[in-house]
Amino acid sequence: MKLAKSLLLGSAVGFAAVAGAQAADLPAKKAAPVEYVRVCSTHGAGFFYIPGTETCLKVSGRVRADYLFGEPLTRADDAFGFRTRGRIQLDARTATAYGLLRSVVRFEITRSSGTPFGNTGVIGTSPDVNEAFIQFGGLTAGRVTTFFDNGDLPTEHMGTLRFSDSPDVDLLAYTFSFGNGFSATLSLEDNLERRDNGFVFSPTLGAAPLFFAGTRAPDIVGNVKYSGTWGSAQISAAAHQMRSLVLTNPVVGGTVLPVFGPGVLGTIPDNEWGFAVQANVGINLPSLAPGDALWLNAAYADGALGYITGGSQNDITDGSLSQFLVDGYINPITGNIVRGRGWSIAGGFRHFWTPQIRSAIFGSYARFEYGASASSVTSDGFRVGLNDFNEYRIGANSFWTPVEGLDFGLEVIYARLDPRGRVLVNNQSFGSDSSWEGRLRVQRDF
Repeated sequence: MKLAKSLLLGSAVGFAAVAGAQAADLPAKKAAPVEYVRVCSTHGAGFFYIPGTETCLKVSGRVRADYLFGEPLTRADDAFGFRTRGRIQLDARTATAYGLLRSVVRFEITRSSGTPFGNTGVIGTSPDVNEAFIQFGGLTAGRVTTFFDNGDLPTEHMGTLRFSDSPDVDLLAYTFSFGNGFSATLSLEDNLERRDNGFVFSPTLGAAPLFFAGTRAPDIVGNVKYSGTWGSAQISAAAHQMRSLVLTNPVVGGTVLPVFGPGVLGTIPDNEWGFAVQANVGINLPSLAPGDALWLNAAYADGALGYITGGSQNDITDGSLSQFLVDGYINPITGNIVRGRGWSIAGGFRHFWTPQIRSAIFGSYARFEYGASASSVTSDGFRVGLNDFNEYRIGANSFWTPVEGLDFGLEVIYARLDPRGRVLVNNQSFGSDSSWEGRLRVQRDF
């Protein structure tokens, strides 16, 4: 009996040992490694490493709702405009041996309705590649804020002021950094982004429209900039080419109007280069309250009025009055291009009453001139054509930020347009006219 038990026990131990040895010989299954998202603190808050790479990515966006009241001029006009805008932005950055490699894509879709937003009686939807650019060392290529403007100015207005308010354009640029906050940039920018040509021909004028030929050169933009703890300052300049088609007499109502004489008809005017210069400064005023700031911008343009208005625009309208904006026109006697000129000054002040409540006041004044021969006076005493005019705009707003990234804002702007002489519009005589607009904004940035 004892012998039997010993044999059984030995067999069991031997079987267990063999089974254990066989199990040890089998390959062990390992769990797949878990790749956790790592925070990238090198470039500020919100960045994380794209798994498997050394590229830092930030995903952000914006939702904006605007409600705008504008004085209706006719029964067909809408008094209120509604606008909703959604933005998604991706910002990818990689440190390389040649410097920072950065690429940004910002996509926006805007839905708006009503006369105050230029959509009388209809709803408009516009998708837009707002920004898409690559930066590599000092190189910038793509669509980004123009280097003619200083994007660091502490502006706070929601509506329009007459200065180039940092529009996004297509460009190819290189920035030279000198250290201690100083830099200089040379940029080639899309000529079409700044082309103004809103003139309609009138046979009573000593001026004819400039019908643009195809572009042959980009706009050449340069700046010198300083950024420091006290604020920023920049001076910039731009050169803007104008080319005309072959001069032909216009046809109105089936009748050819003899605008150009035999020595001018069929000729091609010499190309003209317009230019613009600008200077601005933004000053932080923490001694008043944290976040307080003051800014000022002054610009002059000769044959490049888009560098005052911020982009291609056909006219300026306030109330019932509209006045043309053109880079240049044709003198029908000489056949030459005559450049339009203008200048503007704009500025504002921002004050934080509390960390959650801030207000701003701001304004602009602009003057545009074409010369005495570009307009004429009718037998009734009204001036028509390319008229010299002034415009000033002044406004104020307040914002409440209950939580970070969420703004509730109210704004009021008054604008007045003053043309030279009296103007006839819809059988009404105007020496000047003005308009009011009020805006409510709700915005969330994330």
